[in-house]
Amino acid sequence: MRDEVVKILDTHRLPVWRRPWVLLGVMAFVMPLAFSTWFALLNNFVIEVADFDGSDVGWLHSIREIPGFLAVGVIYVLWYVREQALAVGSLLLLGVTVAITAWFPTMAGLLITTLIGSIGFHYYETVKMSLELQWISKERAPQVLGYYVAVGSGASLFSYAGIMLAWNALGWDFNTIYMAGGGLALLLTLFCWLAYPTFESPVKQHTKMVFRARYWLYYSLQAASGARRQIFMVFAAFMMVERFGFEVHEVTALFLINYLANMIFAPLMGGFVARVGERKALAFEYTGLIIVFCAYGGIYTFGWGVMIASVLYIIDHLFFALAFAQKTYFQKIADPADIAPTAAVAFTINHIGAVMLPPVLGCLWLVSPAVVFAFAAGVAFISLVLALFIPRHPVPGYETIFTRGLIVKPVE
Repeated sequence: MRDEVVKILDTHRLPVWRRPWVLLGVMAFVMPLAFSTWFALLNNFVIEVADFDGSDVGWLHSIREIPGFLAVGVIYVLWYVREQALAVGSLLLLGVTVAITAWFPTMAGLLITTLIGSIGFHYYETVKMSLELQWISKERAPQVLGYYVAVGSGASLFSYAGIMLAWNALGWDFNTIYMAGGGLALLLTLFCWLAYPTFESPVKQHTKMVFRARYWLYYSLQAASGARRQIFMVFAAFMMVERFGFEVHEVTALFLINYLANMIFAPLMGGFVARVGERKALAFEYTGLIIVFCAYGGIYTFGWGVMIASVLYIIDHLFFALAFAQKTYFQKIADPADIAPTAAVAFTINHIGAVMLPPVLGCLWLVSPAVVFAFAAGVAFISLVLALFIPRHPVPGYETIFTRGLIVKPVE
């Protein structure tokens, strides 16, 4: 990757397997392979080995989100490192920390390894979004991003199936599984480093912080999305273990169903977004999430059983797959040179709630889990209102339903 530089407009001359959209697909497989290995075992590992309670889990996830909050630092890293190289390097860091997770089964050890791995995860996610929006045309973006969601779901499916086999049939322990998942992610990342040239985007990106008033709706959607997603990530899976006593293979089986459904429906969701537009797609997502989070609260209020909880978890995960509609909305309204710096700024905004909420809601969880999910439903309602401000056909100068008729020239 270091020596060969190929312009995006010339990549049609490369073999299909060496083209940029294939590289993005390989990386879209590697990241969830590593992260799913870490996350599938996490709740059982911290409860059974590290003796965590709900408050401890909240602090762990708060620490995990700090690098996301500091993702704006990517802008300054890009002064010295190309986006593509940073993406690959971030995946290497993530793979290493997943592999060694079980070596440090204490509060301090898990906080440190989680923080380091999270730097790799969040810097990769920030740069990945930028590369996707630069390398994929606006016309193809919804469908291609839908396929990448399906690829990521396939990676998670592979990871969870492997964990179930290793845990039940082979008797592997936490350490062996973490080493296997992290090690495989490392090998695939090295392939990305060695097999692909450096791709040069058609528009040179700004290498300074970009914060534009006309992107306010995108920033707001990102802030609400981060808060809402974090509640799901931290407390929905934790509920399955704490309240219903799920074991490793049962949690993994639930994740398997989730990602199998995503593999099937994510490409269809890409077509759905392209057909109806980002406003209707996001409104559909947020309406569904309001219902799901209210139903989560009903599990604690009315004592609903494990079957309802499992179905809600699967539906919840499917709705979150539509989040890529926020990316395509931004792609349509953005100055092309703003994509990389705005991706970093937006990722930081996305993680404001992700850093602040887990410890607070973790303490509230000890008092009333139903209130935690009621708060999540409120955030989903705010997201729904914001989504209704998106025009049917957003373009620069028509970023919201309030800005029709304005003309925006690209910023030099």
